[in-house]
Amino acid sequence: MLGTKRDAILKGVPEADRAKAEVLLQSLEDQLQTLATTAESQQRDPFIAARREALSTIGQVEDLLVGAFPFTIPAEFAGLPRLLGRATVKITTTKGDLITVVDGYNAPLTAGAFVDLVQKGFYDGLPFTRAEDFYVLQTGDPKGAGDGYIDPSTKTQRTVPLEIKVPDEQAPFYNQTFEDLGLFKATPTLPFATLGTLGWAHSDEHLDDGSSQFFFFLYEAELTPAGLNLVDGRYSAFGYVVDGFDVLEELGVDDGIVKATVIDGAENLAAHA
Repeated sequence: MLGTKRDAILKGVPEADRAKAEVLLQSLEDQLQTLATTAESQQRDPFIAARREALSTIGQVEDLLVGAFPFTIPAEFAGLPRLLGRATVKITTTKGDLITVVDGYNAPLTAGAFVDLVQKGFYDGLPFTRAEDFYVLQTGDPKGAGDGYIDPSTKTQRTVPLEIKVPDEQAPFYNQTFEDLGLFKATPTLPFATLGTLGWAHSDEHLDDGSSQFFFFLYEAELTPAGLNLVDGRYSAFGYVVDGFDVLEELGVDDGIVKATVIDGAENLAAHA
């Protein structure tokens, strides 16, 4: 497919970025060959590593193709931060570093709230408060009586709506689960289908009261396909761990975040509409 669509992909990239796109597509071709080789030889770990590398390259090509932000965020959320692109965040934990890519193209408000809090140093020093084997590892509960981020300008807790984008839909759905929408067999654009998917937590009673707490999804894609778990269509996914999986698998409630830092893409964060 890459061979037949290569010219069309390059044509869709702004002329100033085509040389960069050419290099990425050549890298992707090599990565896909490695992926095919590891699949044929049934080497599970090399296959997963090759797949992640290829997906990262595809994401970089997508960045070049998107250009302007592809949809309008509803005006009712104008006061919330939004990530108009992607960002890379390093999360240093008590067991080592995790590198995550946060996707604002598909979850701009969720990704924006997360990156905004990272830049504020909100997560630094917070413990992991929930750890369930093969399910979730959760953090982001601040010290004190509150359970989210208090906006100093309003003195109230800032909340983020449930935000889920579906392929072929121009924009995400807000504050509606797949059950609400009648999409019982849908797969989100960002599915909970791999180890280290980042998810935004909310209460059992409300879809729009998530404020600062997030979780790492601990399933492997091979064990729980997208659309066949308990979180797709009910929680917002906003990115993925791309490095540090050995660290992630060692973390528990006795551990915590030492520091979180935006290492790329900070310029894509807007404080509000």
